[in-house]
Amino acid sequence: MKGIILAGGNGTRLYPITLGVCKQLLPVYDKPMIYYPLSNLMLSEIRDILIITSPEDVKKFKCIFGDGKHLGLNISYKEQPYPGGLAQSFIIGEDFIGDDAVCLILGDNIFYGHGLPALFLDAKKMVERNKGAVIFAYYVDDPERYGVIDIAENGHIISIVEKPNDPVSNFAVTGVYFYDNAVINIAKNIKPSKRGELEITDVNNVYLRRGKLNALKFGRGHAWLDAGTPETLLDASEFIAMMEKRQGLKIGCIEEIAYKMKYISLEELKEVANKYIKSSYGKYLLRIIHEEKAGGLKLSNIN
Repeated sequence: MKGIILAGGNGTRLYPITLGVCKQLLPVYDKPMIYYPLSNLMLSEIRDILIITSPEDVKKFKCIFGDGKHLGLNISYKEQPYPGGLAQSFIIGEDFIGDDAVCLILGDNIFYGHGLPALFLDAKKMVERNKGAVIFAYYVDDPERYGVIDIAENGHIISIVEKPNDPVSNFAVTGVYFYDNAVINIAKNIKPSKRGELEITDVNNVYLRRGKLNALKFGRGHAWLDAGTPETLLDASEFIAMMEKRQGLKIGCIEEIAYKMKYISLEELKEVANKYIKSSYGKYLLRIIHEEKAGGLKLSNIN
């Protein structure tokens, strides 16, 4: 399976903050926002990753990640000429996806919680084994802002409606999606919505009509943060700061994850740590190296 991070759009909900910087490069506490969705893909054992962003921002992402080899990844880039909807990602990324399945994750969505990597791995394996699609539902107080999913007690999906005026449930579809290769042709054949975009809800409804859509619910121990407004950006930063200080472990530390997943060696981790030596981030990586020599941390502690 391959992974796509959608890091495009104009970030208008964050104006004037995003007038001079891409939304997905804004800091969420101590890291660029995009580190968090990238870490989710890495923990899902996805190493071929495409970053889709605006033409003016491609160089910025390349400056940070390059080809991804220092993380044991293969990172490539595509330009999104205009914000054409989430489903546009599969058309832009068609050559990258090839004959594989694909996970799309939004660059401004942050997922955290115990057992989350295992949950994403389950979704990945479901799609690779049975084809179809897997999406995730999360309980929210303001469902009218999202794609709303109605799920029966037996787990059967009844409907998915984009930003309804009268939501039938409080479960929102989150910004991570697992699809088989059919998603490319599905995206090509859906029609733009009234706002002129290819909606991911329309893609999901095609899978639903075909009986190929599965939904998993995030539980009480999971957090989903959409850092797309000033308020939610601040909330996300405060949440990450609190959790890191309480646990003494970093969330979304891509270099640590690369080492723990055995994508890079301890020597390669040292090289990265030395580049960041003056920052608390670099000191944390050095601490990880020392702890590893003393016996190591369990992978279950990494998120």
